[in-house]
Amino acid sequence: MRKTGWTLLMFVLIGGLFGGVLGEIFRVVTPPGTIQNIFARSLAPGLDPPVTLDLVLIKVTFGFLLKMNFFTFVGAILGFYLYKNL
Repeated sequence: MRKTGWTLLMFVLIGGLFGGVLGEIFRVVTPPGTIQNIFARSLAPGLDPPVTLDLVLIKVTFGFLLKMNFFTFVGAILGFYLYKNL
């Protein structure tokens, strides 16, 4: 397999995606408490609410939001590890 920057990005993003899904499942399954606060708490940097630019003829809305939790980072690191070892 060719190791390019795009391949690394794909591995890290897919790993982060699977980690994020696992974190959301973990948040729903675990009872509220310290463990849930540590592992399922998420950071959400981005533009919230989105910025709107109204130019009369066209209206454009810009926005993004990254919702990351502990498992997202673990998944991204695991994706990087898999990329290096394949």
